[in-house]
Amino acid sequence: MTVTPHIRTHTVSLKVPFHDLDPVGIVWHGNYTKYFEIARCALLETFNYNYDEMARSGYSWPVIDLHLRYVKAARFGETLDVQASLREWEHRLRIDYLATDAATGLRVAKGTSIQVAVDLKTQEMCLRSPDIIFQRLGLM
Repeated sequence: MTVTPHIRTHTVSLKVPFHDLDPVGIVWHGNYTKYFEIARCALLETFNYNYDEMARSGYSWPVIDLHLRYVKAARFGETLDVQASLREWEHRLRIDYLATDAATGLRVAKGTSIQVAVDLKTQEMCLRSPDIIFQRLGLM
């Protein structure tokens, strides 16, 4: 597999807290979206385009699609490595996620989110990503 040099990837490590568990002692399924969000924010920071920077540039980037596949239950105290990879940026931001058990390397969950640029002045969705994303990625 060839990796495009412009693809950005970042990994965060998270220790599963007790308050993220469901009644049977495993991570409640909805918390994986939180873990993905933490990884996404860390990824955006790597090219200085976090949510504050997005707003300052005149755009919001709402999530319009989220896909999540659960593979293995995570439990209290386990450390998860959550990788976020920016795969598309020309017309939308597509970020792929992979959560693995840090101790074993086993896959816990994977997913994808799609975000689109919305002009804050007009509230209209952009059909092409604004130039600022290309600038921040070092492509212009």
